Amino acid sequence: MTTATSGNGGAGGAGGALDGAVIAVAGAAGPAGRAALLRLAQGGATVVASDADPERLAEAVDAARFAHGGATVTGDTVDLLDPAATRAWADRTEKEFGRIDGLVHLVGGWRGSASFAETDLADWELLEKLLIRTVQHTSLAFHDGLLRSGRGRFLLVSAAGAAKPTAGNAAYAAAKAAAEAWTLALGDAFRKAGGDEGPRAAAAILVIKALVHDAMRAERPNAKFAGFTDVTDLAEAIAGVWDLPAREVNGNRLWLTPEP
Repeated sequence: MTTATSGNGGAGGAGGALDGAVIAVAGAAGPAGRAALLRLAQGGATVVASDADPERLAEAVDAARFAHGGATVTGDTVDLLDPAATRAWADRTEKEFGRIDGLVHLVGGWRGSASFAETDLADWELLEKLLIRTVQHTSLAFHDGLLRSGRGRFLLVSAAGAAKPTAGNAAYAAAKAAAEAWTLALGDAFRKAGGDEGPRAAAAILVIKALVHDAMRAERPNAKFAGFTDVTDLAEAIAGVWDLPAREVNGNRLWLTPEP
């Protein structure tokens, strides 16, 4: 299944699906996070960003505010490896803004090796924290609020390698696969909570090969980046999920790259 892009078309979000939504973005200081903040703010959402790096987070928040004057974009340094701190962030967000309509999970990280036999299990220890624990903590913390929303969305960005792992990416692929399984279990919880009427909230996985952004192109002007997804296209796909009914996206992998 593939995603639809947002129907707002950059028109400031007036009357669009994002207009008035309150959306949290975890891992907001990286290139994908910055693109997501910009697109969600453009669509009229209140955006609540978090990252472990306060300086980069402040830069990302300021950029989104500057680009879309009048948009509410806030930043909060949160340790997503601390379940209590993560839950406090979710509770604080819902209390301050009266609702929580989305959690976009963009916490990333990569470690690999030249061969399977050379895999360093220290890489797994790091990736298990970054790619699995943060998903567990955010999903548990935001679960109830997303159900209360009536249009809640939990979005995980994953990699095609989780479905077809390569020898040198064992730790990374295994961590991504575990994060996907956890997200699909959240989707099943939303399905069961909706009963006969269908889910009111949705958990979905946006699958890419890898991401590319302008700085990468500038550093490697001759690189093709074949099959890579630009961060702005990822942000557009993220925004587009709110245009779709929960039953169409809940528990699904939404492919932004050809399926392996």
